[in-house]
Amino acid sequence: MAETHLEQGTTEIAEIHAEHTHAHGGHPGAKEYVRIFLILIAITAVEVALYYVRDSLGGWFIPILFLLASSKFLLVVLWFMHLRFDSRRYARFFVMGLAGAATLYMVVLITFRTFLR
Repeated sequence: MAETHLEQGTTEIAEIHAEHTHAHGGHPGAKEYVRIFLILIAITAVEVALYYVRDSLGGWFIPILFLLASSKFLLVVLWFMHLRFDSRRYARFFVMGLAGAATLYMVVLITFRTFLR
């Protein structure tokens, strides 16, 4: 009897997974992951290049870096952590975390008067 209940639970999980995969079109192939990886490399290269011209950017240096870091965070979370294919509930937790981190980061930067330099 316990085996029948276990088999039934396993079958239900497999059906839910099949419905989820069908509803979201499945996960992308290796080409898509390589494409995202190359985008992440390009964003990182832009960040490094910005470091060398930071004096000419003035007060825009940190906000630009913050924007680039946030975009990299979202790409990694959505693609490599598969949140793009999971329930929206999980994505909300990450968005709330990003918003909290951004708020805390801005408060610290404003406290140390980083933008006034």
